[in-house]
Amino acid sequence: MLVRHRATPPGGRTVYAVHPGALPVVAWANLAGALPQDTGFVVLDVGAVPAYLEAALDPGASDLTVDRLIDILIAAYRADHGGADAVGGGPAGPVTFVGWSFGGVLAHGMTERLKPEERPDGVVLLDSVAPTGAYTYAEDDGVDPRIVLRWFAMFLGAKRGTDVPFRTPSATSSEVPSSTVGADHVLVGLEQLLRDAVACGALPEGTPVQSIRKLFDAYTAGLLRNNRLTFTYRPVPATVPLTQIKAHHSLIPSDPTLGWAELADRTLEAHSVPGDHYTMLIRPDASRAIAGLIPASRPPQLVKTRRDTQ
Repeated sequence: MLVRHRATPPGGRTVYAVHPGALPVVAWANLAGALPQDTGFVVLDVGAVPAYLEAALDPGASDLTVDRLIDILIAAYRADHGGADAVGGGPAGPVTFVGWSFGGVLAHGMTERLKPEERPDGVVLLDSVAPTGAYTYAEDDGVDPRIVLRWFAMFLGAKRGTDVPFRTPSATSSEVPSSTVGADHVLVGLEQLLRDAVACGALPEGTPVQSIRKLFDAYTAGLLRNNRLTFTYRPVPATVPLTQIKAHHSLIPSDPTLGWAELADRTLEAHSVPGDHYTMLIRPDASRAIAGLIPASRPPQLVKTRRDTQ
């Protein structure tokens, strides 16, 4: 589950990125390349944890919890960054944790579970939604399917390397209460999304709606798994500075800190970079901007900054 993009020189800084799947691990390559050459970069790939995949495929048989995932991640981190005998080798230098999406929840949880002397000097949250009451749902009260369709359009565009436009179909307009949006409405939305994806070249002509439905169902299963995990999880306030970096087209555009202000016991910085929730990992301009917000990194470029303190 540990993927090393660049080794850390003795005493140098290491960035550990917690990756929750959805996109391939190679999506972090641009950020790794944008960091200074003396900064190590390691991805902790949660998608490589079998129990995490099984929790999406067969939720009824899964007893996975956020705390168990944190245990697994901490074991991998300690094995890599525990000094001269660790896999990473050399004396343990300063560390920054980065977590994208659900990975931000795990990066924060890891930090607070570690001993004070083991903790990173900060956690960078990439369009990560805090596991607070405002953003956790019982399964029957989940996210409005129309919002999930918009997120899925972003995901499909990132996977196919092109922007996929999304328009709320008339049958699922914002005037329709979310409680009445059912499977038929979702199918109408997917059919329209398929037409738009074909028109922009993201999908080939003749792609059957069953294919995009299968991909949508797998995508939704991952969202529901993460929602189930966070619903019973109780985070603690942060003991290290948090940096929230939202995508310009974020999952939740209306909240500048995506709920993390509630957990920021110390300073919380809020920033914005180009792209959407998925392409912020892929776009070179977004990677340069993110790199500029990591300690001992390059000056920020293309960054819109707004700082919030508690």
